[in-house]
Amino acid sequence: MIRGVAAVGAVVAMTIAMAACAPAGDDDNGKLVAFGPQGDNGTLKDNSFTEEVEKKFDIDFDWQTTTYDGSVAGEKRQVSLASGDYPDAYFLVPWVDAFSRSEILKYGKQGVLVPLEDLIDEYAPTLKERFEEKPDWKESVTAPDGHIYAITQWSECYHCSFPSKLWMNTTWLKNLGLEQPTTTEELRAVLRAFKDDDPNGNGIADEVPLSGSATQPIVNYLMGAFTYAPYTAPGTPPPMVMEDGEVTMAAASDKWRAGLQYINSLAEEGLLDTAAFTQNGDALKALGDNAGTEILGSAVDLHPYDFVTADSPDGRDKNYDAVAPVAGPDGTQTATWRSPVNPLGMFALTNKSTEDERIKAIKLIDYLVTDDGDKRGAMGPEGEAWVPAEPGDVALDPELDPTFKPLTYDETSNAAWRSMAQYWDSLEYRNSQVVPEDVYSPDGYERRLLIATQEYDPYQPDESILFPAEKLWPNDETSADLADLQTNIANYVTQAQAEFVTGQRDIDDDGAWQAYLSDLEGLGLSQYLQMEQDLYDALK
Repeated sequence: MIRGVAAVGAVVAMTIAMAACAPAGDDDNGKLVAFGPQGDNGTLKDNSFTEEVEKKFDIDFDWQTTTYDGSVAGEKRQVSLASGDYPDAYFLVPWVDAFSRSEILKYGKQGVLVPLEDLIDEYAPTLKERFEEKPDWKESVTAPDGHIYAITQWSECYHCSFPSKLWMNTTWLKNLGLEQPTTTEELRAVLRAFKDDDPNGNGIADEVPLSGSATQPIVNYLMGAFTYAPYTAPGTPPPMVMEDGEVTMAAASDKWRAGLQYINSLAEEGLLDTAAFTQNGDALKALGDNAGTEILGSAVDLHPYDFVTADSPDGRDKNYDAVAPVAGPDGTQTATWRSPVNPLGMFALTNKSTEDERIKAIKLIDYLVTDDGDKRGAMGPEGEAWVPAEPGDVALDPELDPTFKPLTYDETSNAAWRSMAQYWDSLEYRNSQVVPEDVYSPDGYERRLLIATQEYDPYQPDESILFPAEKLWPNDETSADLADLQTNIANYVTQAQAEFVTGQRDIDDDGAWQAYLSDLEGLGLSQYLQMEQDLYDALK
């Protein structure tokens, strides 16, 4: 059962100069008007978890719903705020429609989003305890003016902390008498064999040695053999790192160029599927699930069920194992790491809510950050989505006492809020779940991911080079410019590196590389880095 987040948001614009303490809104007939995404497995109104918490906290929800399509959901949320026809409360999902930090500050300053810290102090003892347990979480939700306008997600999903893994077809390796690669050139040799030596045995040169998708960039893994590649994905900041306390652009370094030269060389040999830079996850999965013959040799992704269907009839979902970061020519060997702090706001109350509604809503959030509340809200009912651990059960981390055993989730069930209820996911809580020892069964999948991630743990980057985007809050005076610069630079880096890899630009041509660097400067790279440096320095 995968309970990680799929996306980390951008840190963008706008700070706040005043502490808005919005008065309670007018009574709206006792209904808590709530905005949230709704799936195709039933309505939020009829969801059994909704019905349970309505009784538990004496809440009568009136839902304003949208879909799990991020572009549609995000636009509808923005329209609701711009029109003034917004709800009492927002219950959002990070990878769908959550508030950016600039939005949190903007609407907090306007008094639309109300401060939550007093409500938390008085009515949310578990959340207070969680903040004390994970001080980085409290720091991440506290705006520069000291107010908390939105609650974010804390997720110590272990396998999510190394999101860019290479999953390789072990059956193909065995068929060809090969071992997992440990260096960039060994990787090249394996991919050549996948391409040329008919590992699927059908006598046709139909194999795709290596692929991926635009949503989980393949560069993240391959670049780790040349320099540290910060986590990037559509909508995230451009890849930045720290060098002796200075904010720098990783994608403007000579080492980054060397990484692109290697990746381009794979593409030129037909070893890397260049569609990986443009295709979505569904297109990648179509390769993994190719009817009849298995054609996908390897893919960069968070986990293999993203690109091959679980419990496939021919067992191909069992064929993929993680390859640890490979070493580059100078021995560089790093893994892309992602922080457990998510800066996107999931829960917020507006000035249209009454005092009574605010108290009930914050008590609900306090329930969701308990272990029981998380299991019920994010997973489902006991006996249907999970059962208590029994004597003899083994936790995911064998050193922990097992507490609960997830059951196979029924995707048609309308019995939980799933991601909309997932605020609390500590490493201890998560790793106390009971997971079967058969790692290639769907029920043992979480253990398979843990074992794979342990291969990446030794290559976690030193904290000194990590740019702490999740800790930075925008500044009033520079927020709009920062947001524009960030978007333009990130989009340009993504586009240019795809063009270098696919040969539309010549990565070996000094003039082409210099033109790329000049374009970055023309987009305001120096100004952008200085703004981010100022925000970083403000943390001290």
